[in-house]
Amino acid sequence: MSGTAEPPYQRIVADIRRRIEDGRLAPGDRVPSTRQIAGEWGVALATATKALTTLRQEGLVQARPRVGTVVAEPGAGTDSLAAHVERRRRSRPAQAAEQELTRERIVRAAIEIADAEGLNALSMRGVAARLGVATMSTYRHVAGKDDLVVLMADAAFGDYSYEQPRPTGWRARMESTARALWTLYRRHPWLAQVDTLTRPMPLPNLLVHGEQILTALEEQGFDPTATLDLQVLLYSHVQGLAVHLEREAQAQAATGLSEDEWMELHGPAMGSIAASGRYPAFARLMGAFAEGGYDLDLDHIFELGLRTLLDGFARLFEERRQPGVRRGR
Repeated sequence: MSGTAEPPYQRIVADIRRRIEDGRLAPGDRVPSTRQIAGEWGVALATATKALTTLRQEGLVQARPRVGTVVAEPGAGTDSLAAHVERRRRSRPAQAAEQELTRERIVRAAIEIADAEGLNALSMRGVAARLGVATMSTYRHVAGKDDLVVLMADAAFGDYSYEQPRPTGWRARMESTARALWTLYRRHPWLAQVDTLTRPMPLPNLLVHGEQILTALEEQGFDPTATLDLQVLLYSHVQGLAVHLEREAQAQAATGLSEDEWMELHGPAMGSIAASGRYPAFARLMGAFAEGGYDLDLDHIFELGLRTLLDGFARLFEERRQPGVRRGR
């Protein structure tokens, strides 16, 4: 026997690397999850996680939201992106590119970056590189990153076309508006991080959506305070769930683990908490999901929450119509 045995995670890395090199795993194919690795190679989940982390560091795999860890596309790394930008810059004179520069093009380029890499990856320099212009030229159209983010948010909220004619009933209008916002947050996961309830931004395109809800509430005879309270309640349901879209994408980029792989890794710790006897309701849930698991589907939670909220609104509206019930708050 040799004096030094190869660490188990390196054997796993070498095996998966061979599968990628010989074409058994093609770009975009999902590689084994931590639990699958643990079962196939007979190792602990921590060892499986280390193997996937090593493959990610080598640029062979990448985490993809709601899919898992997949084989990376050739040339998908930062260096190839930089080279691509440089080729674009050299393919045409910089002066011509700057003459074509507009605020709209800057905003669109910034949205593309944020959609692909998250808001934290956004910079004026990065936007300029994407457009093939000097960084300072962008400041002739946009004052800085903070102003750019406001412009991006307004443009993103305008990236939706409602079906015509619009629904007439209060519930149908609220459902349509909430689903429109959810679609936009799905399309631009960073968007939910930008506008907050306590410090709202002046975004005309967001008010296009808000106007539908406010009008429906006004028609029910609520006073201004109650109208805004209920509008905030409905909006916060949509935005509050959507915040987790970007957070999950950031977590996957930072850890290299999908949400399923993360839960698999921390399953033993959760099991220990359940077995402590201090949390019987939690323990019963853990037992119920021991075999099939629980699929956290944010789209399902969104629809469940929307239906529950609007059922509550309907009851509130009905109570307001009863004789002797004071309207308003």
